[in-house]
Amino acid sequence: MTITKERKQWKMKAFLILEDGHVFTGTAIGADKEVISEIVFNTSMTGYLEVLTDPSYAGQAVVMTYPLIGNYGICYDDMESRKPWPDGYIVRELSRIPSNFRSEDTIQHFLEINDIPGIAGIDTRALTKILREKGTMNGMITRNENYDLDEAIARMKQYTPTAVVKKTTCNQSYVLPGDGHKVALLDLGAKDNIAKSLNRRGCEVTVYPADTKAEQIIASNPEGIMLSNGPGDPKECVEIIEEIKKLYATDIPIFAICLGHQLMALANGCDTYKMKYGHRGGNHPVKDLKTGRVYISSQNHGYVVNTDGLNPDVAVPAFVNVNDGTNEGLAYTGKNIFTVQFHPEACPGPQDSAYLFDRFIQMMEEK
Repeated sequence: MTITKERKQWKMKAFLILEDGHVFTGTAIGADKEVISEIVFNTSMTGYLEVLTDPSYAGQAVVMTYPLIGNYGICYDDMESRKPWPDGYIVRELSRIPSNFRSEDTIQHFLEINDIPGIAGIDTRALTKILREKGTMNGMITRNENYDLDEAIARMKQYTPTAVVKKTTCNQSYVLPGDGHKVALLDLGAKDNIAKSLNRRGCEVTVYPADTKAEQIIASNPEGIMLSNGPGDPKECVEIIEEIKKLYATDIPIFAICLGHQLMALANGCDTYKMKYGHRGGNHPVKDLKTGRVYISSQNHGYVVNTDGLNPDVAVPAFVNVNDGTNEGLAYTGKNIFTVQFHPEACPGPQDSAYLFDRFIQMMEEK
């Protein structure tokens, strides 16, 4: 992007329209296109590149509550997947000049080359309060000053993100070599740091596409199985849930994160529901019910497992969210399986719960 073109864009108007009729006016950033998406907010103070490249944001436009974004630029080594996934990006102020010896690009250029439209210069705190009070809703980012509000709202109400796991998973399997335990990772829209966290501990990690049959994974004789994070409504993943039932039936140790946690629960007769506005950020306290210890965690989810009526012969709650009491993890009775709703691999966020990867490795060693 030339300096002249960038300066011109900083002066171009853009509008964020919510399906409840609220309209925010700001300046255009990123790609020049109109988009309708689910609007969610993230409370992280840093790590905007990791947020942008988290596949769990597919089908959503992200509001960053921290007021200044982009001040340390873009470092491509910090990406959590092959590309950014949000439909749109919404900030209070976008830094024009990054200051960081590692910076390779500006966030403005990064958004543009990846075809992500956005809006800056709006009151993101006020927007977040609306989403907290009324719940997550759909919205439109547009540069069209002659928009028809009624027509826009009608279009927004029809939008639902679909097939997002298929969109974000890898196209074919691949291996991260290691001389330790052999782990199969089912990529449901995985952040790269899940595989890297295992690989750093010596594991050989084979990453499989989300539609891989359980028989293929089992036939590879893994010592452990990881179910990754991912986007969307877990109940849409009907075929994947059927394959997870087969994985559950084995005695192979299994560790599941976020969407994987929800799918394992659904595979065992539990239910999930959509939260009012979800958990997205790097400062969510979770309590380990076995030890009583509280950890600060990184989270990104809009759905949660309903533990009401949970059969203790199947699973018991292992972690709980300290703020709202929602379930943050399950331990499966009589099985070498435990699952968590939060992100022990973090990026961005605290490393408090990274020990869970060590617990998984210990399970494989004992097996």
